[in-house]
Amino acid sequence: METIYFKGTPCHTYGTLPAVGSPAPCFHLSGADLSRVQCIDFKDKTVVLNIFPSLDTEICARSVRRFNEEASKLKDTVVICVSMDLPFAMSRFCTTEGIKDVIPASAFRSPLFGQKFGVQICDGPLAGLLARAVIIIDRNRDIAYVQMVDEITNEPDYDAALRVLEHKI
Repeated sequence: METIYFKGTPCHTYGTLPAVGSPAPCFHLSGADLSRVQCIDFKDKTVVLNIFPSLDTEICARSVRRFNEEASKLKDTVVICVSMDLPFAMSRFCTTEGIKDVIPASAFRSPLFGQKFGVQICDGPLAGLLARAVIIIDRNRDIAYVQMVDEITNEPDYDAALRVLEHKI
């Protein structure tokens, strides 16, 4: 269980983030067009999981925009932006914002995703949603980087994640 904060109020997640160096859990998510987005689709690629509560918040939207900007520069790397938002909302957001270099993916049909990766919030006002985290999975399907953002209303440490990606590429 991880303790995180929403506007200073403590809340918790089911489980913990996977440890750096451990094998990454496999995942099955729903794409913006309702297609399956799954771990086996990204063999031999580095995968960045940009995980957040909802695109309907400015901080979450900002993280998708930033990773979209950075993703176009990354060789053999895919950025998957994961929330519990419905695929239709994700598609609308990406179209409106011109987001083309990341893959929006919803965990709404995949409750085990949040539990396997230790990011599902289990109490507090955002219970049932995903916490804000960045997880990088290397080409060997091992965890290369994790960050659980302590305060949900803060952005992730983009620079730290990008440094790991520069090293992995």
